[in-house]
Amino acid sequence: MIIENILESTVKQIIFHIESMVPQYMEIPEDRQKANGNVAVCIIEGDGTVHGKIFGENKIKGRDIFRVAWLKASQVWITGYQTGEYEQLIFTNQLQEDENGIRKPDMIGWEGGQPIYLKDGTMLSIGFSGFRGQTDLEIVKRAVEAAQTI
Repeated sequence: MIIENILESTVKQIIFHIESMVPQYMEIPEDRQKANGNVAVCIIEGDGTVHGKIFGENKIKGRDIFRVAWLKASQVWITGYQTGEYEQLIFTNQLQEDENGIRKPDMIGWEGGQPIYLKDGTMLSIGFSGFRGQTDLEIVKRAVEAAQTI
């Protein structure tokens, strides 16, 4: 129970730090234009417990953005690979398409989904969507680092 509470606390801290960084990234013209005021994060624990948050005022756009974040996170949760990298392995025949149960039309080729390992070795599958792919990856890495700096 204590370990679960520590993990839940860490996940909440990750989301808190992402929320604190969103305004910074919205100042970058390319990210602001792509986000159009809405971004989302989805975090899946190894046991399938899902956490997330939608940032922005437009509920319909937020719903769409969270769907993409969830697809990114769930693909990482299923495959263990970062989105974009997994597709590259499939299309270069280094992995078989049906090896993890995700068919080519259902793959998320965009960056923004990544396995993140906490200091204790726990893996979280995290999808972020709304900014440019590299920014989606960066904001999560920065938030995880901040959440574990205590």
